[in-house]
Amino acid sequence: MSNVAAVDKSGDRVRRMFGEIAPRYDLLNHLLSGNVDRYWRWRTTRIVPPATTGPLADAPILDLCTGTGDLALAYDRAARGKLRITAADFCPEMLQLGKAKGAKRGLNDRIEWVEADANSLPFASDTYQLVTAAFGLRNVSDTDAGLREMTRVCRRGGKVAVLEFTTPRWQPFKAFYGWYFRNVLPRIGQAVMRNSTAAYEYLPESVKGFYEYEQLTERMTSAGLANVRYHPLTLGIATLYVGEKK
Repeated sequence: MSNVAAVDKSGDRVRRMFGEIAPRYDLLNHLLSGNVDRYWRWRTTRIVPPATTGPLADAPILDLCTGTGDLALAYDRAARGKLRITAADFCPEMLQLGKAKGAKRGLNDRIEWVEADANSLPFASDTYQLVTAAFGLRNVSDTDAGLREMTRVCRRGGKVAVLEFTTPRWQPFKAFYGWYFRNVLPRIGQAVMRNSTAAYEYLPESVKGFYEYEQLTERMTSAGLANVRYHPLTLGIATLYVGEKK
């Protein structure tokens, strides 16, 4: 039986919340993780590398729930600028910052920034060699619909990769991290952001209330993916889930 808790993830609430924290979103993420979030994205591009040869080599990459585009930019580096990348999010303030990053690096000739809802993507089926979502799937109002859409737009033989926060399983680290995540992280976040919708109170709630490990692999399988595996990172603080579209 699922232990997933009910969390208010209505589209308007989540969009407004992330729009408010967008200006300092990157700063706080790097600060709170000690820059480990950069490693997680780099590791994702190594575990699920872009195909630059073979039947999928000409297919683009979709980074869904892209936020300010860090994973999309990481995949551009991994592909050495040889692939088209679509960076999609439903929060325009986040997309604006991501597009500015791309422009500063001269990458927007090959990275397209698209406002899109994960539950109903405006992309054709069987388009992308790789569909990713980093720390965003848990914010989608309907997880199963989001996973089905990610699978739909992925090409056969391509992969869907989801990077998410998880609860570490190893004690005593599990207890210490749980205390930090519930008590320290929201206070630091709120002190820096001072946003009215308490985004960093929402963060531990959304992680606690989301599918983990075997639960999420089962949902990815139900969405039509095969050979779904998960890879815990940094003692299980984050986990990368990977499935293949047959």
